[in-house]
Amino acid sequence: MGDEANTSAFFEIQGRMIETTEKLKQVQNQLRSKEGEKKMAYLTLEELKQLSDDTNTYKSIGRTFVLEPKSGLMEELEQKLKDVETAIASLQTSKEYLEKQMVEIENNLRELLQQDHGLARKIMSMYLNHHPM
Repeated sequence: MGDEANTSAFFEIQGRMIETTEKLKQVQNQLRSKEGEKKMAYLTLEELKQLSDDTNTYKSIGRTFVLEPKSGLMEELEQKLKDVETAIASLQTSKEYLEKQMVEIENNLRELLQQDHGLARKIMSMYLNHHPM
């Protein structure tokens, strides 16, 4: 591979790494959010189970609370738990895929740098010329 081709390949791999890192962060944030939703639904459901069936329960809609039968709230929370668990499973699959992609990208980068020992110096000098300290 020519010098320019190696440099071009490096920047392409670097771009893929940045893009994949951003996607991975996004998926991890979504996973944390869904885990929080799951915990909230589970804890609320556990509290509702302890109440008698004739207890007045209220559903939050924005800043308003509406009287809702306990059974209706429990069904909603159980459905929410199922939906969140499905979303978590999907996000976990995406996370694993992106992590495998990162390993592949890192291997490609390592392989490229091993093929062209002068490439790292060239990239560093290009970086320092454009970003003086």
